[in-house]
Amino acid sequence: MIIPKKHLIIIISLFSLLLMCGKPKIEDKQLVKRIKPPPEGMVLIPGGYFTMGSDSTGESPKHRVWVDTFYMDKYEVTNKQYLEFVKATGHPKPPFINDTLLNKPHQPVVGVSYFDALCYAKWARKRLPTEAEWEYAARGGLVDREFPWGDDTPFGRCNYAPGGDLGADGYKYTAPVGIFKPNNFGLYDMAGNVWEWCADFYDTLYYRMSPEKNPTGPDSGYLRVVRGGSWLSINPRHLRCASRMGLKPFVQDRYYGFRCVMDVKRE
Repeated sequence: MIIPKKHLIIIISLFSLLLMCGKPKIEDKQLVKRIKPPPEGMVLIPGGYFTMGSDSTGESPKHRVWVDTFYMDKYEVTNKQYLEFVKATGHPKPPFINDTLLNKPHQPVVGVSYFDALCYAKWARKRLPTEAEWEYAARGGLVDREFPWGDDTPFGRCNYAPGGDLGADGYKYTAPVGIFKPNNFGLYDMAGNVWEWCADFYDTLYYRMSPEKNPTGPDSGYLRVVRGGSWLSINPRHLRCASRMGLKPFVQDRYYGFRCVMDVKRE
């Protein structure tokens, strides 16, 4: 069969167009910059969608959220790291730094308020995580699972107080960071050890109006969000990825610490 010349020209043009489809232009390639490896002690958390919240009161409704790529501290901030900040800035020492049960260099710093954590983060050229970033990171890519490791019982997987027994997991108080296995993102102690401050104001109704992309919490409020549970958590529900609590930002107690995040840098 002989194809008319005008039809052949059309076919060739369409074929060429198909070959070009999906190929980025040179200008596009120049705009796409490679993300730099995470700074020492941090983990790269790849951005994506996840289902935030649960069906429980204060954690509902479940809703779809997008979080941009970011870096997160692999461990909770330790006493050693925090004292370096104190020495460099003259910031007041935390109230439990002389408590021999809580002041070992590699134990997480405790007795820090939201404002203390914020000051440290600024000094370290980092920031506190948003509540959405924290939960996304804690889930480690798992879908519809209760804890950072899945749905199995927390016993032996994090530092808490099952049934009120402080020493059941081998640590009556805070454990040195990194003792228990990390989640799929390589983050340690996202459940138990210490509650972690987030940047957001706390509001039990916020999920009803939260934006889909990179939510940062209510514009104002009195309480700040803490996440993750602690060494004194008796109820395993507090260790769930979706569990959240509001706390007065000036509180300094033995159960509260933090970790930092950082916006990604590109080459």
